[in-house]
Amino acid sequence: MAGTNKSSTKSGRSIQESISDKTLTGVGNLIKLLPTGTVFLFQFLNPVLTNNGHCHTINKYLSGILLGVCGFSCCFSSFTDSYTGSDGMTHYGVATTKGLWPSPEAGSVRLSGYKLRIGDFVHAFFSLIVFITVALLDSNTVECFYPSFESNQKMLLMVLPPIVGAVSSSMFMTFPNKRHGIGYPPSQASEES
Repeated sequence: MAGTNKSSTKSGRSIQESISDKTLTGVGNLIKLLPTGTVFLFQFLNPVLTNNGHCHTINKYLSGILLGVCGFSCCFSSFTDSYTGSDGMTHYGVATTKGLWPSPEAGSVRLSGYKLRIGDFVHAFFSLIVFITVALLDSNTVECFYPSFESNQKMLLMVLPPIVGAVSSSMFMTFPNKRHGIGYPPSQASEES
């Protein structure tokens, strides 16, 4: 009997480890679709602001503010772009209906090619959805805002990241992003890879 309990305990642990591995792999694949600075900021500050999942009221407010700021950053970065000015320096701007703004250093660079596109709004929406999925399934966030969720909804924690990743990836392939703005790798790095 004691041997059966040990083997069932080991298999229970291996199932939980397998669920955790699949969830982390799914979340890791989703993170590739987000601006790296925003994800780093969230991953760095979230444990501190949530008190490692042991939240008090102030921790919930601070974590909520962090979620809002990072979500806004994910959306906003979809509307930013960069160009190399006549001075050889990289300049950043925000896409508008007329081109890139601000554009005083553009010189001979034509910035009207950087106009807003439908794809920018699609990228902003799905970047926000991906960030929300990654952020709200983070263990500290789960323990802080909805602690009973983790034990009751393991299937959702396993299934949601791959589904959101697949849908978002297909939308990102349908509307390819040619912007290299704030939070995204520079164009030279993306062309080499």
